[in-house]
Amino acid sequence: MPDRSAVAYFGAGPAPLPTEVLLKGAEAFVNFQDTGLSLVEISHRSQTATQILTDTKAALTTLLEIPDTHEILFMHGGGSGQFSAVVLNMVAVWVEKRRREAEEDIGRDSQRIIERVRKELRDTLSLDYLVTGSWSLKASQEAANLLEPLGSNFVNVALDSRRSSAGKFDNIPPEDTWNLTPPRPKGGKTSAFVYYCDNETVDGVEFPRFPECLQQRPENPSDEVLVVADMSSNFLSRRVDVSKHAVIFGGAQKNIGITDVTLVIVRKDLLSTQPPSSFLHSIGIWSPPTIFSWPIVAKNNSLYNTMPIFSIWIAGEVMRGLLDTHKHRQLAGQEELANMKAKQIYNVLDRYPDVYQIVPNRPVRSRMNICFRVRGGDAAHEKTFLECAEAQLLQGLKGHRSVGGMRISNYNAVDLDRVRRLTAYLETFARDNKP
Repeated sequence: MPDRSAVAYFGAGPAPLPTEVLLKGAEAFVNFQDTGLSLVEISHRSQTATQILTDTKAALTTLLEIPDTHEILFMHGGGSGQFSAVVLNMVAVWVEKRRREAEEDIGRDSQRIIERVRKELRDTLSLDYLVTGSWSLKASQEAANLLEPLGSNFVNVALDSRRSSAGKFDNIPPEDTWNLTPPRPKGGKTSAFVYYCDNETVDGVEFPRFPECLQQRPENPSDEVLVVADMSSNFLSRRVDVSKHAVIFGGAQKNIGITDVTLVIVRKDLLSTQPPSSFLHSIGIWSPPTIFSWPIVAKNNSLYNTMPIFSIWIAGEVMRGLLDTHKHRQLAGQEELANMKAKQIYNVLDRYPDVYQIVPNRPVRSRMNICFRVRGGDAAHEKTFLECAEAQLLQGLKGHRSVGGMRISNYNAVDLDRVRRLTAYLETFARDNKP
C-alpha cells in the first residue's frame, strides 16, 4: 500500500486536500478540541458551531477582500443546486423592483399592480447566459426548464462558444459578438442577471479576466448589470473583485474543502429586494424553496436547517492554511503559484504537439483543468498513457466521461513537487511515443 506522499492525485473533484488539514480533520472527527465528541456530533446550534461559521467567514473575507456590501452563505446542493437558486432568487429581485415601480406609479391598487407586473414579466424578462462549456450549458438549461411553464423562452443565450468552433467548447469569442439583453428605453434592465462560469471544469476553458462589457457603471443605478459567477473550480486560485459581482457561488470540493457545502457570496441589498411569496405566486412565479432562499439562509446565519459543520470547518482550515502560507500577499501569492504550475505543465504539452493536443485555444486555457488528447485521441495510446501514469502513482488524469481525453486538475493542494513528477512523466512518455 503506497504512502500518501507517494501519490500525486490530479482528480477534478472531489479534489486533493492538504495533508495537514486531513490530519487535523481525522483528529476532529474523533475528538474535537478535547471535548470528547466528534465534530460531526456537535449540534449545529451550539456555540462551537457558531464560532466555526464566524471564523470561516472571517478567513474567506480576508482572502477575497469581500466588502461589507456582501454576505457569505453556506448552503446545500452544490453548484448544480445554485443553478436553480440563482434563477428563483434573482427573478424574485427583478419582480420586486418592478412591483415597487408599479406601486410608485399607480398607488396601492394590488390588482392593477399584479396585472402590470405579470405583463412586464411575460413581455420583458430575460436571463442572460454566457455558455462557454458544459457547466454553463447545464445552468442555462436548468433556467429554461424552471421558467418553461410560463409559456415563453426567457433564457437568452448571449454567447454559445460552440457556434464559432465547429460545435466545440474551446474558446471564448470577442465580447463585441455577445448578444446581451439591452437596457429598457426608460432605464433599468430587462435582464434579471448575466451568468457566466469562470472556469469550465469539463472543457478546460477559463475566462482570463472579468469581461469588460460587464463592468460598465451606468449613470442610472437601475441600468446596472447584475453579474452572477460560478467559480466552483477556480475559487481561491486568483484574486477576484467581488464588488463587480452580484453573486458568486461555488461547490467546496475543488479548491476549498470536501463535498456537501456550497459557498455563496451575495450582495446584501438583493436580500432585501424580495417580494412576498404570495405576490410571486399571483403572477405565476415560484418562490424559492426555503433552503434555497438566500434571504432566509442569511437571516438564520446559514443555520436554518442542519448544516455540515465538519465540512465548513475543513473549508476554514484550508483557508487559514492559505493565509498562513501567503501572509499579507493573500490570494496574490496563490495566484502566482497556480500560474507557475500551469505554465510548467502547458510548456511540456506544447513541446510535443505530435503527441499531445491541448483542447482549448491558448488565450482561454484553464489554469485549473488542463484538457488534452494523446496522439489525436487514439484509444490505444490514451489507454497506455493512463496505465503508465497509474504505475507511477500519478492518478486522476482521465478526462470527463462526456468528452474523453485527459485532464490534469491543478488545484491549490497540488504542490510543485507533484507537478514536477507529472511533467517528468509527460516528457518521458512523449519521447517514447512519438509518431
